Amino acid sequence: MQRKAYVVGVAALLAATAALAGCTGSDGGGEPADSKQGGSGSAAASAEPGRYRTLPEPCGAVERGTLDALLPGIKQVTDGEQREKAYEGSPTLTYDTDRKIGCRWSAESPSATDRLWVDFDRVTSYENAVSDATRASELYATKEEEADLPVPAPSSPSATPTETPSGDESGASDEATEGDAAEGAEGGEGEGAGDTGSPTPTDDPSGASDGAPSPSVTPAGLQPRTLDDLGDEAFLDDALSASRQRTVTVVFRTSNVLVTIRYDEQPTSTTDVPSSEDMQDRVRELADQLDGTLNE
Repeated sequence: MQRKAYVVGVAALLAATAALAGCTGSDGGGEPADSKQGGSGSAAASAEPGRYRTLPEPCGAVERGTLDALLPGIKQVTDGEQREKAYEGSPTLTYDTDRKIGCRWSAESPSATDRLWVDFDRVTSYENAVSDATRASELYATKEEEADLPVPAPSSPSATPTETPSGDESGASDEATEGDAAEGAEGGEGEGAGDTGSPTPTDDPSGASDGAPSPSVTPAGLQPRTLDDLGDEAFLDDALSASRQRTVTVVFRTSNVLVTIRYDEQPTSTTDVPSSEDMQDRVRELADQLDGTLNE
């Protein structure tokens, strides 16, 4: 009886061992059972980081020759220490110099007061699926929308030349026109129809007929617009206030860095108007320099 019980016990033990081996064994694939349920192999790849990890020193980013052109009064400062301080500029207050920095300069001359601001913003995306450059492009688009640039006017089609009648038809037309004019003169006697002193609806009551543009009107080629030859994307804004202060702003993006340049000029005389073309040329030259500095 004891031998029979022993045999039965051994058989039960072997059966249990076989069952356990079947549960833990592999089907030949060699992969863990949870490999298709979000393991490390299925993690999404992070977006490409931005090109720039650092920013240039803002108050040293503008060359002195450029400052002389933008701020004519800076060379007229007689005190050497004050002139040097004007060249150095004043850093913009910021709480994260690794991400956002800037500098401002100002100078007065007998004819105007000029001010310049330069800001750098290094953009970092906090979403793995969004690259730093993409996030910077989104912020640039917001700035461009806020600028409310005018819609470019479509190019006008070429005018079709008017055919001139020939032969008898031309003569008949001239005769009819002369006849109508004569009738109008006869029928208008006594009614003031021949009085040429009264203005027509198209007359300018102010008497300004020299065609000179209003000071607040910017020539068509200098209107606020996007720029195709600066950074990855850029725009220029130009505004003239009621006090005749002109402000030219350029914003451009290079990879994950946004650069904003603002240039103001307030004339001393209330009749002077700062030149839009001159101010835009100076700001564009500075923008090209800064874009080159970033790409060095």
